[in-house]
Amino acid sequence: MPMIGPDHDDPEYDNYDPSWQHQDTPFRRWLVAQLAAADSTLPPDCVTMYAPANRYNGLDEEAVETIALLTGTDPHDVRAAHAADITDWIREQQLRDHPDLVAVDAVLDRIWRRS
Repeated sequence: MPMIGPDHDDPEYDNYDPSWQHQDTPFRRWLVAQLAAADSTLPPDCVTMYAPANRYNGLDEEAVETIALLTGTDPHDVRAAHAADITDWIREQQLRDHPDLVAVDAVLDRIWRRS
């Protein structure tokens, strides 16, 4: 049976990694924290499904409004958390582009944890 819509082998999904669906990111942690703060009975998957989408496809206004509603936050808070996650992702990509910086970053992380 032919697949309807883009397949993971399509150029639109270059560098697709299924682990991104569960990757620990600042936005995912923010979503879970906000859901807990709202005393929601929804399972975290109801909001964390937006975590990979925010990095790879961005968040449209409908997604922002839905996340705000589910987490009991303001759309401005959602956009701020999204922007912070993108900033973190950019830093991560820079480290991946310069492997020598990965070693330096690991050393700095160890120093920071000891202080």
